[in-house]
Amino acid sequence: MRNYELTVIIDPDIAEEDVPQTMEKLTALVAKSGGGVNEINHWGRRKLTYPIGHRGEGNYVMMKVEFEPAKIAKFESSLNLAEEYLRHLLVRLGD
Repeated sequence: MRNYELTVIIDPDIAEEDVPQTMEKLTALVAKSGGGVNEINHWGRRKLTYPIGHRGEGNYVMMKVEFEPAKIAKFESSLNLAEEYLRHLLVRLGD
């Protein structure tokens, strides 16, 4: 398994008290796709550099995850289909 850093912007329309549930769904999505979560950092609500879908801010979550490289495409496809995540960035960390 390789180590990756996943940064996700959660839709700001999701209430602040529901953000932990959305983060749990994200963790479950990682597990369902065959990966594992090593660390989770919730950065909170921040202003976006440019609007995404008429939204000016979002809740940022950074996770350190591990995946088999062959399973990355399926995972990213699942992230793209989920409406509660505005954007994501998955970067491979050096070994």
